This record gives sequence, C-alpha cells and structure tokens, in this order.
Amino acid sequence: CLMDIQIVLKALSNEKRFQIISWLKEPAKHFHSTHCDVGKDGVCVGLIEDKIGLSQSTVSQYLLQLQRAGLITMHRKGQWTYCKLNKPFLAQFIKTLGREL
Repeated sequence: CLMDIQIVLKALSNEKRFQIISWLKEPAKHFHSTHCDVGKDGVCVGLIEDKIGLSQSTVSQYLLQLQRAGLITMHRKGQWTYCKLNKPFLAQFIKTLGREL
C-alpha cells in the first residue's frame, strides 16, 4: 500500500538511518563483538551507538523508526537488544516500489 511505502521511504530518508541499514546488510563486515555472532544473532544496539557516534536516545529513536517501518527486527536477549535487517521485508518492499513507480 502507498502509505506503507511512504513510511519506509521516510525512514530511509535520513542519512544516519540509511547508514544503519547499509551496515546491517553486511553486519560481520562492519561490527565485531566478543559476546555474540553479529551475522546470526544480530548487532547489539551498543555497537551501533559506538559506530554512528550519536547519543543513545537518538539512536534508539532511529532504530524504533526503522523497526516500525519494517526494515529491521529487534529482540532482547538478557541485557542486550539485537538488531537485524529484515531481508524478506526489504525484498518485498523493493518489488512493491518497482510496481508503484
């Protein structure tokens, strides 16, 4: 639906949010963790905060917006929250966008 497309495009319209998405496309290339497998488990929010250099609250808002748009999934494991690119959604979004434009 057109409104959903606009939500996704709005989430991607911010340079830093777009950067997060591109990092999550190849997590092992951009993040290294001693407590998880970033490719399998996802990327810990703290690693994204460290890499992007923005405040914790700003990063949290950005991630929430990306999650609401459907671009990422987030899950808690103990004290950590992990983010992964929602590849099936992204593939479907690109197909839908191609049909609409």
